[in-house]
Amino acid sequence: MNILFAVSEATPFAKTGGLADVAGALPTALAMRGHQVHLFLPLYREIKEREPELRELATLNVPLGKESVSGALVNLAAKHPNLTITAIRQDDFFDRPFLYGPAGKEYPDNGKRFIFYCRAVLEAVTTLDLKIDIYHAHDWQTALIPVYLKTLYKDLPLYQGKSLFTIHNLGYQGIQEKKLMPLTGLDWKEFTFERLEYFDQLNLLKGGLVYADALNTVSQAYSREILLPEFGFGLEPVLQQRQDNLFGILNGVDYEEWNPADDPFIKNHFRIGRMAGKKSCKTKLVSAFNLPHEERLPLIGMVSRLVTQKGFDLILPLLKKITEIKAQFIFLGTGDPEIEKALANAARQHPAQIAFMRGYDNHLAHLIEAGADIFMMPSHYEPCGLNQMYSLRYGTIPLVRAVGGLDDSITSFNLETGKGNGFKFDDYTTDALKEAIKEALQLYEKPQLWKKLRLNGMRSDFSWTQSAAKYEELYEKIK
Repeated sequence: MNILFAVSEATPFAKTGGLADVAGALPTALAMRGHQVHLFLPLYREIKEREPELRELATLNVPLGKESVSGALVNLAAKHPNLTITAIRQDDFFDRPFLYGPAGKEYPDNGKRFIFYCRAVLEAVTTLDLKIDIYHAHDWQTALIPVYLKTLYKDLPLYQGKSLFTIHNLGYQGIQEKKLMPLTGLDWKEFTFERLEYFDQLNLLKGGLVYADALNTVSQAYSREILLPEFGFGLEPVLQQRQDNLFGILNGVDYEEWNPADDPFIKNHFRIGRMAGKKSCKTKLVSAFNLPHEERLPLIGMVSRLVTQKGFDLILPLLKKITEIKAQFIFLGTGDPEIEKALANAARQHPAQIAFMRGYDNHLAHLIEAGADIFMMPSHYEPCGLNQMYSLRYGTIPLVRAVGGLDDSITSFNLETGKGNGFKFDDYTTDALKEAIKEALQLYEKPQLWKKLRLNGMRSDFSWTQSAAKYEELYEKIK
């Protein structure tokens, strides 16, 4: 199959979250299965800085309302001969210091930027003369692609492929003022409650939900959860209407990047049978965060966007009673200024037990996965989550809330059978989180059982090979 993969970010070129990890790994996995994959993403400033020698393939003139905006197609290096990576160059829109806006804020013209991007991707199909079987769009930034395929481009011979729209996080919908509707080039008849209208605003993500030939989420559990008001963010009626075409495929992990046996970000490598390096990583981790080294205390790590979704309204009350918990905590992330402030205050008040570093550092993220004993993810909702799967490979035990991909990938450890790879709790309360931590700390004091749990996790396989095969099956279903 010829597959067009449209995303707003992809590793190693540009990243703000898990979407980039998926877009960096899945196309390569599909290419390795014999498919021809064409990956498109915007040419952001950070890509230009990373790739100074850019090769321009062609120029573009992209319709944007009544105007035509010029752009260009730029070739980027790919890992496989069946994969091509093309960046859409439009410096007024994408040559900026951030992908979507500074921390916690969005650029006011994000709607215009990604309306342009969707049209540019489709115009590139003609420019490059691509014969596409499957158009695979991801999240609100590319949601107009399925809409255009059923409207403006529906009668053009080159655009008869089917579309799959993947929901990575329903909480982000790309809602715009309705005055942007003319920029899309779509007729106003598309601005109805059944299509793109949402409380008198233009909801870009809703367009993808309505028009794509099939929908999927990044875990099986999340595909069921978003049909409910608690997780549907107001779009559950639309999803309920489309549930016969809604599927769940759990994300995979790129074990070339996340492998403690040869991880370039940690010097003390380890694997099953040779675990001494993990102990050294823990020593280096507490030193990097200026915590006293307490071997007898389990070290609980967290790398996350600092937003309520990730469970910080449970964590912050817990930290106020930190002296009752015989463990140390390390937090790395950025996001809500109030959460950042609260974590910084907690670290100052309890410097022997809590450490916090604002920002994201890939070296430290890998070191936390390698050196922590437990990785905490008490999310309110979690479409998939990847850190719990990274943690398993590094012998770091996930402690998660049983939602979305966390529920699909983590099985509670059973003392009698010795099966399971982590700890889970159900109720979204601080007390439930505290009980799960208590259970983990009790098992930590039993070295043989803890070793068994750790080995279970390290033997878990969440490679992209399995996920890519399931996407292949879904493509065939809708083709």
